[in-house]
Amino acid sequence: MPAGLKRSLGLFDVVSLVVGTIVGADIYIAASFGAGFLGPSSIFAWIIAGLMALVIALCFAECSSLVPRVGGPYAYAKEAFGDFVGFLVGWSLLIAEWSAIAVFPLAFVAYLKYFYPAMPVWEQIVIKILFVLFLTIVNYKGVKEAGKVNDILTVLKIAPIFLLTIIGILLFVIRPSELVSHFTPIAPIGFGGLGSALVLIFWAYVGFELVTVPSDEIINAKATIPRAILMGMGIVTLFYVLTNFVIIGTVPWMELAASSAPLALAGYAVMGSVGALILTLGALFSVSGSDEAGILSSARIPYAMAGDGLLPSTFSKVHPEYGTPYVSLFVQNGITLIASIFGTINQLIVLSVFTLLFCYLLTCISVFPLRNKFKGGIRLPWIIPAAGIIICIYLMTQCALNQIMIGAVLLALGVPIFLRYVPRKEVKSVKRDMVLRKGMFSWVMHPEKALAHFLTHLYGFLVKMRRKMFSRKV
Repeated sequence: MPAGLKRSLGLFDVVSLVVGTIVGADIYIAASFGAGFLGPSSIFAWIIAGLMALVIALCFAECSSLVPRVGGPYAYAKEAFGDFVGFLVGWSLLIAEWSAIAVFPLAFVAYLKYFYPAMPVWEQIVIKILFVLFLTIVNYKGVKEAGKVNDILTVLKIAPIFLLTIIGILLFVIRPSELVSHFTPIAPIGFGGLGSALVLIFWAYVGFELVTVPSDEIINAKATIPRAILMGMGIVTLFYVLTNFVIIGTVPWMELAASSAPLALAGYAVMGSVGALILTLGALFSVSGSDEAGILSSARIPYAMAGDGLLPSTFSKVHPEYGTPYVSLFVQNGITLIASIFGTINQLIVLSVFTLLFCYLLTCISVFPLRNKFKGGIRLPWIIPAAGIIICIYLMTQCALNQIMIGAVLLALGVPIFLRYVPRKEVKSVKRDMVLRKGMFSWVMHPEKALAHFLTHLYGFLVKMRRKMFSRKV
């Protein structure tokens, strides 16, 4: 591994990182997605999606307690199934997180246009550059400074929504008829859009995986990360459900379905024009906080992969004074800035969803072999990782076909990169005891072994192809 990073993040910082990474621009737009598919019953989708995210987050918590190393899901899959699968997970996480990071400069400009609707394109580009540059400098200076900035932004972006929720609930007590009217009928368009709504709403919960990535910079990571995930996910789920209860209870669902700024609508309904202004400012803080937290954690993924020789070694360089992976940070933010200039919010979200689910799926599967390989750590009932696997597969099947195809193509693009940087010496066979040796019955009883078996043979095939390529060059 490369030079060590500084351990300076405590429990409060990590919980703040979980909340700060999850609660972002998505909450300011996701309520309209759910209303469009389900009407008022979208509140149930928020509860279901929160439970789904909690199950998967628990799998991450167990993996982090068994493998408390920098790299998060990449490190888990690598320990469970070897370099090739670890690389695929790291690659998928890079695609997903960099795509998500690129959404936030776009969202920041979109909310600024509330004050300046006629903003020309060149000014939008300048604002995106300044936005990314500021957050790059904060993270370049050090993880402690970045963590403290995230603490501040987390409070600033949650406060307006918290205010909206409290005042909205008080209004429901005073005028319960308004609440009843907006929730009646509860399912005017049925539940046929539940799967599509869950995928979009689930996107509002993602981000918990990133808190496990900078584990080398977390004080007592083995105990802190699981506690932070549980606490953070509990706060986020309760917060989302209450917020959407107020939004749906104050704004007709058809208006929500047609709006790109549902919280501004709810703010206006509860507090008038002042409320709309407060929620818009909250959106700007929210976008900044989400991008800051995402940049902090995502830059550690190529750092960890380069340390294992799966990416160019320059990505593993750590700044001698600040102790931050500055090369990884600069490359990441340069790519995401370009994507934010030329891409759209919808395109980038489509890019993120499927690849994240692929990463989550392999992390849930990794729980089983990691339990056998390492002692200690938290031990969840087997039903938790099993449920996580089912949830990931279900959500992946609910993605649109174009999402699946785009995600699959981008994942496949990582294979030649792996072949280029895997060690050129004789590649050792995959050291896993999950390979099937007991017939078809084991495939049914131990699906994680079946996946390991398949990936092992795929790994061997790629190694043979690589040897042939080099032998031809010689």
